[in-house]
Amino acid sequence: MAGTLAACGSSDGGQGSGDSKTVTLVSHNSWAASKGVIAAFEKQSGYKVNVLEDGDAGQAVNKAILTKGNPQGDVFFGVDNTLLSRALDNGLFQPYEAKGSDRIAPEYRADQDKHRVTPVDTGDICVNYDKKYFADRKLDPPRSFDDLVKPEYKNLLVTENASTSSPGLGFLLGTAAKYGDGGWEGYWKKLKANGVKVVDGWEQAYNEEFSGSAGGKKAKGDRPLVVSYASSPPVEVVYTDPKPSTAPTGVAQGTCFRQVEYAGLLSNAKNTKGGKAFLDFLISKRFQEDMPLNMYVYPVREGAQVPPEFVKYGPQAEDPETMDPVKIADRRDQWVKSWTSLVLK
Repeated sequence: MAGTLAACGSSDGGQGSGDSKTVTLVSHNSWAASKGVIAAFEKQSGYKVNVLEDGDAGQAVNKAILTKGNPQGDVFFGVDNTLLSRALDNGLFQPYEAKGSDRIAPEYRADQDKHRVTPVDTGDICVNYDKKYFADRKLDPPRSFDDLVKPEYKNLLVTENASTSSPGLGFLLGTAAKYGDGGWEGYWKKLKANGVKVVDGWEQAYNEEFSGSAGGKKAKGDRPLVVSYASSPPVEVVYTDPKPSTAPTGVAQGTCFRQVEYAGLLSNAKNTKGGKAFLDFLISKRFQEDMPLNMYVYPVREGAQVPPEFVKYGPQAEDPETMDPVKIADRRDQWVKSWTSLVLK
């Protein structure tokens, strides 16, 4: 998911996608996979994997569109349901129905008539809170969108720019789904008046501004509320030694928006055969079961097992906000434009 961990994927910087023995993946900077899983794909397929990370998901999608005539790679991973129509309308992908697509849960499938994208993972964009901050002050953490505009949470929330960041856009869409066309702008006026801070991307918000993350503690972040993911708390457990019995961060369940991420074969890919093999790999059981503790997202393949610590510390939201992709396509750009003038000016 856009921005849950620093990426650590296998890469081979010396070769480009013009080499038929190399398949180049272009992704946002939160791509991550176990070395052994990538090595198994390389051995089985005969292709070397080269990974190019290109910033936050929103930035990566925009750059891929601008370079579609001469793409940086063969496969793009990381376009989500908030930006999918932009990628499709701009002809970013060529059709390919990946092997194993019939095993993807039906609710995550998209573009079924043309098969230009393959669902890879799902997760929930939600406000996370620093448990210690609230416990020290004997203050209940917020639970809902409504709570975030209350005086007791003034100057506590940091979110990402909806025009440049995937989680930032997801949070905006969550408020639009919750309050509707007639209410979301009024909500954001209240949020702005209550001191919401906006930064460019997830990395800065979560690892610098947020007081509850390991990175934020080092950076002396002072915002105990951040727009991140329902699956972020396991990160704070798995990468802490010794491991705490409970996650130091929690999730405001009433602030969640369901996200699905897709991958596709780039329209002018130089190595289409390798790209197709890599798309098949992304929805294989082995990769799908490797994802949760690498990118902190849920698999979309039916029957893929999720690690116990992921279930314990990062359960999916029970009742997330959702929105029809057609409505997102129709309204997104206008919403972002209105949001920008309302919140950033």
